[in-house]
Amino acid sequence: MKKEIVYLDTSVLSAYYDKRTKERQEITVKFWNHTLPTYQVCISEITIEELENTRDEILRRKFRQLIEGFKVFKSNERIRDLARIYITRGIFPERYFDDAHHVAIASFYKVAFVVSWNFEHLVKVKTRRLVNSINLLEGFKEIEIVSPQEL
Repeated sequence: MKKEIVYLDTSVLSAYYDKRTKERQEITVKFWNHTLPTYQVCISEITIEELENTRDEILRRKFRQLIEGFKVFKSNERIRDLARIYITRGIFPERYFDDAHHVAIASFYKVAFVVSWNFEHLVKVKTRRLVNSINLLEGFKEIEIVSPQEL
């Protein structure tokens, strides 16, 4: 049986090493070791760009090792258009285009789950409902946006 695809946004990757929020880090490491192996894991070129903006060179190297072997989705004009629609419809504020972009990439590539620790803009019932209504109108499948604890 084919594994379902999960898309990790940058918040999940950064939580793996973030000692400032110990409980979230522990949950993320457990998720990484026990849950992720049952899925096909992907990220995007946006995720890589965000990780590469990390100032700490050692941490940047750790991130590179952490994502080795993950499928990397590329963006395109249709994806950027979908992200702009999310923003135009008020799902995401314009200044959080990257959040909309993550969801649009996952929607375009028919990912089952977007996994995030971003409770402000992503992991919310309202966001899921609005994204899915736009996705259906635009010819895309519904998508689940969840925290690592929910998967």
